[in-house]
Amino acid sequence: MKLKLVGKNLELTQGIKDQAEAKFAKLDKYFDEEVEARVVFSTQKLTQTVEVTVYLQGTILRAEESTDDLYTSMDKAVDGLARQIRKYKTKLKNRNQDNSATIRFENIEEEKEEETGKIVRRKRFDLRPMHEEEAILQMELLNHNFFVFLNAATDNVEVLYKRKDKNYGIIQVN
Repeated sequence: MKLKLVGKNLELTQGIKDQAEAKFAKLDKYFDEEVEARVVFSTQKLTQTVEVTVYLQGTILRAEESTDDLYTSMDKAVDGLARQIRKYKTKLKNRNQDNSATIRFENIEEEKEEETGKIVRRKRFDLRPMHEEEAILQMELLNHNFFVFLNAATDNVEVLYKRKDKNYGIIQVN
């Protein structure tokens, strides 16, 4: 696994880099070929966060863990990725995305397929044109984490969402 290690609000020491290499090497048994992974280490106040994104052919696996200890966060992120690989083994194998060339399924234990959630409610609403600032205000007034609106400037449907860092993001739908 090719790791790209990034530190946010944190200087990556050689010890952290070595530990990351050792921990994420455990996942190599799941992959036939060299895959790329981006690992972002960040710290905010007393919280140590490890975000991992593994780029596979046709699929992206992602795990994010936060604890008060960086090494514990790293362990939990590795466990989370391994759990995802086991969980989606059947789905990835049955899809015709040719992931069989990337993922080694013989090293993955079968996991009972969990019952997926079902749609229990549908909402319908009309989109009215508004600017981004107004959408932020509406979202805050509703106390939601996201808000769908028709951008008055671009005439596109967009999704406004609140990020963990208390800022906002927009997903533009084409």
